[in-house]
Amino acid sequence: MAFTPSKNDPIIIVGAGIFGLSTAVHLSRRGYTNVTVFDKQPYQKSLYSYFKGADGASAGKYPIIRSAYGSQTEYQGLTIEALDGWNLWNEELATGKTVPPGLTTEDRVFVNNGNLSLSDSATLPQFEQETVDNMEAAGHKNTQLITIDESHQRLAAAKGWTFGMDPFHRLKRGLKAAGVLDTTGGMAVADKACRFALYKAASQGVKFVLDEKAGALESPVFDGEKIIGIKTCDGKTHFARLTILACGGWTPSLLPAMDGLCETTAGSVFLLKIPRESPLFDRFAPGNFPTWTYKMRDGAEGGLYGFPRDEDGWLKIGYRGTKYTNPIVQVDGKERSVPVTRWSAASSLVEPKQGGEYLKTVPQQALEVVRAFLAENLPELGTEGIDISFTRVCWYTDSYDNHFVIDHVPGTEDSLMVATGGSGHAFKYLPNIGNWVVDAVEKKGQDQIPMKLWKWRHIGREEKPYNVLMEGKEGPRALCNVDLASDIEIGGAKAKL
Repeated sequence: MAFTPSKNDPIIIVGAGIFGLSTAVHLSRRGYTNVTVFDKQPYQKSLYSYFKGADGASAGKYPIIRSAYGSQTEYQGLTIEALDGWNLWNEELATGKTVPPGLTTEDRVFVNNGNLSLSDSATLPQFEQETVDNMEAAGHKNTQLITIDESHQRLAAAKGWTFGMDPFHRLKRGLKAAGVLDTTGGMAVADKACRFALYKAASQGVKFVLDEKAGALESPVFDGEKIIGIKTCDGKTHFARLTILACGGWTPSLLPAMDGLCETTAGSVFLLKIPRESPLFDRFAPGNFPTWTYKMRDGAEGGLYGFPRDEDGWLKIGYRGTKYTNPIVQVDGKERSVPVTRWSAASSLVEPKQGGEYLKTVPQQALEVVRAFLAENLPELGTEGIDISFTRVCWYTDSYDNHFVIDHVPGTEDSLMVATGGSGHAFKYLPNIGNWVVDAVEKKGQDQIPMKLWKWRHIGREEKPYNVLMEGKEGPRALCNVDLASDIEIGGAKAKL
């Protein structure tokens, strides 16, 4: 029989990434008093730093925040809602109302340096034009500045956004560069934002178990079809009326019922270190350089995104033009993609070409695309002798239609939920997505468009997927079928871990 938990019922969240943290914040805010978050990552030690072993998609430095969503006005509206939350969190830090240990009133979790969606076309692509039209229709006129529109160039100059209109100097060099600068957007400071959300949830009474054994999920605990809790890798059983899986890239392999709905895929991330004494240190500062995407919907030769440098000089560029998989045979005999990183082995069965059970590099194809981009768009880095010096793969959870999955799992009597399917664009909703998850817990707002899109679902017979899933080891994107870059090909000074 279906049920909704009472405010005193024990609720377990597995995963302390953005879905798990945001859900914990909003459950406790609504008065749920017995919420516990489990995660195998000791985030209280790693502080959500990838260099310290935190290898989930929520860990690291800068994710993009953008209102620009073309015709997908449901995500546009969700971002506008999230921006209120980001600005409130910045205010709480600045005023000293909420300052987690290790942060100060000078820290910020959101930087409004704009997000440039750029093409190599002479005319504005359809997605960008739809963004301009829909933002204006929603009352946000003149927030989306077209790079090749002279009136918008003047508006950018008047509002202090000139730095974001042609950051690669393509127009200045006579190259095609039609795009839109979303002046509402920018970037989150991921590690600090996660620490802020964790601290906020804990201060509201949420309990956290963050440990490689005590916090790691070994298996769900069943009573018939119902999930009544979890067993962790330290051998202990923890009971709950509701369990929420929010394990990022690990979710699909933990829940076989998601076959065909979600799959974990890898993006490729590249870091270049700009010395503080370099003249480029100021050029790539957050106040002088926007976040950006380049040819994002152009297949394997596009799908690039990036950021200004951080306080330590790291300049991050990502590649999602090809979404790689790591198919591993599971105990039920089926192949499912499973994350493998510098810090986490997929399983004893994985044999990446790199050798051993870990992956410390990226696909060669991704490296070549990024190198070509750097040569064409940021040649000054090469002139200064600044090269790629660190790489990682980042595992996301793609749904077949690129929408989130926030719903009860069928056949579990409403005892198990998932909050996943971020498809690489969920972090921007850290302040508010948990509110929607709690609505799903309480079965509220089911007629709203986002909730309808995020329901448990199956691809239709005639439906064309946005993301092709479950190709297995025969698929061209499987890591076992692609060449991996070597340290020599990456070059540069290695990061200190």
